[in-house]
Amino acid sequence: MKTLIEPSARTDELARDVIGAAIEVHRHLGPGFLESVYEEALCVEMADRRIPFERQKEIGVLYKGRTIGRHKIDLLVGQLLVVELKTVEALAEIHNAQVISYLKATGLSLGLLINFNVSILKNGIQRVVYTDIQTAMTPCASKIKMV
Repeated sequence: MKTLIEPSARTDELARDVIGAAIEVHRHLGPGFLESVYEEALCVEMADRRIPFERQKEIGVLYKGRTIGRHKIDLLVGQLLVVELKTVEALAEIHNAQVISYLKATGLSLGLLINFNVSILKNGIQRVVYTDIQTAMTPCASKIKMV
């Protein structure tokens, strides 16, 4: 039987703050731009709102306790929340799997998948929760590996 964990109240608060900032960006820009444009605008909005974040955060990819590669996540918010941005026709299962992989790699439990290529942003937001404490709390994944 697996022991499940839930995101902390602080993590949920950060997620609400990021969603509010993303809605503001979408309200001003609408759909149709490249992902990099939305990333830049969201970073401006989060900085204005004093939401702590790191952009293009590099993480180590571990295999059997060894770093075998590196990857960048779009945004790491407050060292607690993974945010992955998209500008696609529709979110697919592979996008969800990508966020879960980032959560496993960082040992974090909550991610937001935000697709700006929609007419109403709330239809483009997915909350992704990874609750397997056995994987999230292994010594190799318990901290964000900076490379």
